[in-house]
Order: sequence, then structure tokens, then C-alpha cells
Amino acid sequence: MKVTCLTELAEFEGVCSLFDRVWQPGRGQIPINPELLRAMSFAGNYIGGAYEDGELIGASVGFFHPPAEAALHSHFTGVTRPGRQVGLALKLHQRSWALERGVGRITWTFDPLVRRNAHFNVNRLGARVSGYLRDFYGQLEDAVNQGDESDRLHMDWDLRAEPGPPADAARERAAGAVVALSAVDGLPVEGSTDGERLLVAVPESIEDLRRADPVAGRAWRRALRTVLGGLLDEGARVTGFDRAGWYVVDRSFTGLGGRR
Repeated sequence: MKVTCLTELAEFEGVCSLFDRVWQPGRGQIPINPELLRAMSFAGNYIGGAYEDGELIGASVGFFHPPAEAALHSHFTGVTRPGRQVGLALKLHQRSWALERGVGRITWTFDPLVRRNAHFNVNRLGARVSGYLRDFYGQLEDAVNQGDESDRLHMDWDLRAEPGPPADAARERAAGAVVALSAVDGLPVEGSTDGERLLVAVPESIEDLRRADPVAGRAWRRALRTVLGGLLDEGARVTGFDRAGWYVVDRSFTGLGGRR
């Protein structure tokens, strides 16, 4: 696999085609076009592509945000071959590109209900959850998000920081924690948030659940917004993600004793 910066219009057309295959946007919802990518690249922003045997299999798009040229917002990252470490290769390439230009932080958003992305962002990259954004993009009609609200977690990756604790550490920290949100028969059940360390569950595959049972998918959205969003609003912090499907959340940053 080779990851490289993209600069040509034909390459940007390939990126847009790849994003269309990943998200399958609804009619009239074009997430980005080659002309905009050309302008962003010309202005010095990041457009990267991952190739295997000459085929584009992943791409990432980022642009600078305040403070000027000190931070990069990674807006799109999509891959067509999951499970091949393509996303990790793109993120590491983006990190190297940013550090070469004196950029110390990369931010992005992701759907907090997507378990594999929570593990990747929190455990693999060691990025910090910096906020819960409710219905951030409004109604999306692509094949991935259709029928759901677009709540997102905002991530902040300090490129100069030491790597976070290994993924196994999240499971160790989860021992003895209070279960604030659990899954019972596939549905979310709110528990107590009266504790210093809390566990917040997400479903095994929200994408499959949305297709099979949209009502249940929306129930998970509302429950996670209430519990995880509420905790983050109060100043609690996500300190890990247990691959069994739990966010590990610590109140020790808040000085609050809990509620419910």
C-alpha cells in the first residue's frame, strides 16, 4: 500500500468517486466535488490517497482551521477495503504531513454509535474526545446515515503527545465502574450516573441496526445523546473505549458527584 498527497484533477475525480461509493449520498447531496478539492489543494490543504496495485482504496481530506495553520480539521476519510489498516495508514500519513508543516493538532468528528470507529479514534490513535455535537450536520440522506440524526463526537489529536494507553487498559479501567447505559435485548437501558467512573454502551453494529430496526437505531441515538452527551456537557471525560462496546467515562475531571 502506498499513501501519497494528491494534486491532479483526475486524482480528485477518483477521490469523489470513492467517497460516493462509501457514503452513497442521496439525490442532491454531493458531499464534495473535484473542483473544490482542486481549490483546497492549491491553497495548501491536505488531500491524501491510499493506493494498492494502482487502485485508489482510501482517501482523506483536511483543511486548516484557527489558529491559522496550527491545527488541521480532517473532514473526510473513507476507505473501500475495511480491515486492511487503510484508515490507519491515511491518518499516519496525515500526521506526518501536518508535523512537517508545524501543525500540532488534527481534529475531526465521528458518529459515537459506530463501535469500530470509537476504538480506532480513542484507542489506536489516542485522540481526545473534546465535545458532543448534537445533530451536527442536520438530516443526512446517504446510505450510511439515512433516517438518523447526525450527532457527532469532536476529536482532538495532539500530534506531539505520547501515545495513549493500550486498548487493554480500557478493560482494566472498566472493572468496577458504574453502568450508565447498557444494552438489553438489543435496546438501550439507562442506568445510574452516580459514580466517578462510568460505562456507556453502544450497539454492536449501528449500521446493521438502522437497516433492520430503524426505531431501535433512533432509540440508541437518543439514549447516547442523553447519557454520554450529558456527561460530557458536565465536564466528564472519555478515558478509554472497551472493545466489548463501552465508553469509559471519568468524572474525576468535573468535581461532580453524579446524578440519577
